[in-house]
Amino acid sequence: MLRLSSLAPAAALILLPQAAFAAEFDGASLGFAWALPFAGILLSIALFPLLAPHVWEHHQGKIAAAWGLLVLIPMAVAFGPTTALHALAHTALLEYIPFILLLLALFTVAGGILVRGNIHGAPGTNTILLAIGTILASFIGTTGASMVMIRPIMRANDDRRHNVHVVVFFIFLVSNIGGSLTPLGDPPLFLGFLRGVEFFWTTTHLFPETLFASLLLLVLFFAIDLVIYKKEGRVRPDPTPDNPVRVTGGINFLLIFIIIAAILMSATTNLGRVTVLGAEIELANALRDLIMIVVTIISLKTTPKANRIENGFSWGPIKEVAKLFAGIFIAIIPVLAMLKAGAGGAFAPLVALVTNPDGSANNAAYFWLSGGLSSFLDNAPTYLVFFELAGGDPQKLMTTGALTLSAISAGAVFMGANSYIGNAPNFMVYAIAREGGVKMPSFFGYLLWSGAILIPTFLLLTLIFFRG
Repeated sequence: MLRLSSLAPAAALILLPQAAFAAEFDGASLGFAWALPFAGILLSIALFPLLAPHVWEHHQGKIAAAWGLLVLIPMAVAFGPTTALHALAHTALLEYIPFILLLLALFTVAGGILVRGNIHGAPGTNTILLAIGTILASFIGTTGASMVMIRPIMRANDDRRHNVHVVVFFIFLVSNIGGSLTPLGDPPLFLGFLRGVEFFWTTTHLFPETLFASLLLLVLFFAIDLVIYKKEGRVRPDPTPDNPVRVTGGINFLLIFIIIAAILMSATTNLGRVTVLGAEIELANALRDLIMIVVTIISLKTTPKANRIENGFSWGPIKEVAKLFAGIFIAIIPVLAMLKAGAGGAFAPLVALVTNPDGSANNAAYFWLSGGLSSFLDNAPTYLVFFELAGGDPQKLMTTGALTLSAISAGAVFMGANSYIGNAPNFMVYAIAREGGVKMPSFFGYLLWSGAILIPTFLLLTLIFFRG
């Protein structure tokens, strides 16, 4: 991809950090064509699983790599191989690797927590289970909470004639909205953390919105489930043995606290820094990433294999995420530069949409545009797009721009629930439920559910929280 002649300057930059520089592009000079690979990879993620699932299953890594090369090769030609190498190193070392290692650690740890036993899925019990999963999502991630909770809630309702609504609300709450209170909860928020947003900022600033949406949906679920439950009555016998509920794999709860401690350490400790290929690496961040690897190994070594077998654990999902996000993080490099140019760049029309006539941020527009794209494209890069569109300065966004950052964060996390492809756990839960005999709605059938339930919820959120 890069000429051999670029290797010598690259080696010199590693040995002489003072000569290194972070590659910055003049976003105002980049045409819209630079954004096409980013749009291409997101559309590939959205459409290939629907239109050509077998091709996607076997070649998704190649497709992601192709879109990434369509950025790196023109970048090397237009700006020079060294600049392209610096941009790649900056993205890989400061964003992609920390992002993937956190997901790997949470994915592995959550996969070792097993809930055994059976509970009868009465409306009150189901609502409590959904509430537990919603809370759990901010601590072990929406993917982790979905893996831990989906099978127990399916077992609880396997004697019900109508249980589709249970899984649909599970996706709404556990796989999406519940992950909005910490950077551990959902990938977009961890990307914000890597960009400088404080760890507990989302906990304090998104708590009212999360509480409102969660309680509203839980109350609505209870009402719907109660009506259905009374109409159908209880089916006997329950196909699942009536065993007591037990949680095993307790070491993994300790490992979750170690993950949280490592992230907090990286945000509060200064151990110095080194420069590699123009990217300044905080040693505390490098230690955090090393801890993620150690936590993953400890979880694998200390958790009974039976736990992962019963959880249906496999490395497939994390491998898919690693391959796809490698392409996404590369393809988004010029897009972020163009967004930094603001009204002077190719995305000026988008800037106009989220800006009021007096120049202030239109927070409702930020909420709906970030959410609308997150409904059908990946919500992590969508968050980054609007983070940069709002100025990209974490200190300003956490203070004077707090409402704008809240709107972006809530839109990216909450509206990932609008479709099966809005957030990674959605489709995973869909597949597990179908395999377990739940007659899940089709792609468009699910849109009817989300349109009828979530869109009114988000309209209320806009009126209450994001009008300013």
